[in-house]
Amino acid sequence: MDKITVKKLIDFRYKSERSKKTFANNLKQDKKSENASGGDYWISSLSTISNIFKTNNTDLFADKIELLYNKIENSEDKRTKLMFQRNIDILYSFEDFDFHNIKPNLDLEFLKKPESKSIIDIQGFPIHVKPNHVFTFHNNGNYEIGAIWFIAKLQGYKRVELGMFADVLYRYLTKNYSKDYNVNLSYCCAVDVSNGHDVNYTNIQKGEIPILIDQTIEEIKTTK
Repeated sequence: MDKITVKKLIDFRYKSERSKKTFANNLKQDKKSENASGGDYWISSLSTISNIFKTNNTDLFADKIELLYNKIENSEDKRTKLMFQRNIDILYSFEDFDFHNIKPNLDLEFLKKPESKSIIDIQGFPIHVKPNHVFTFHNNGNYEIGAIWFIAKLQGYKRVELGMFADVLYRYLTKNYSKDYNVNLSYCCAVDVSNGHDVNYTNIQKGEIPILIDQTIEEIKTTK
């Protein structure tokens, strides 16, 4: 079965009954459920925000914005210009974002994220998990681990949808690292850079955000 992204699971929830059947049957027959893309539309803003999270260097905002304006000037394609402008808009809107709310104020060690660890099995479905950073820290005598996942969508994600990213992120950390570290639920976090919203696994544990991953996969499995 082809690896499945959280975005695909979210998209499935809004499909018509007919489209859901096509999606589910393609998965069960090991067919691609959607065309491969030629790259991430939001990579310019996402990569910059990810680097700022790691380095605390907010000068990267201005550097990338200037670079993108230059790319707009040098491009003749309207769609490319629009893509760069949308990434610029995100960077401008994110300049006042408080990164301290999504990372511990402690010394962090950033771990490598091998592709071999990026797939987790949920009810027999290979879910692809690609956090921007996995980091460890020493907290009150405990060795803890957290992760951050920056995502974007044209109209932004709802908080319940962000919860699906945070949920699989928690399962990813539990599967791959819980033998050596305590998973810190508050720093197991998904952030939508389109609107500045964030959800961590503590929100899910408290019942503020419903768990939708298993429900969605179960619906795919029973769709005929």
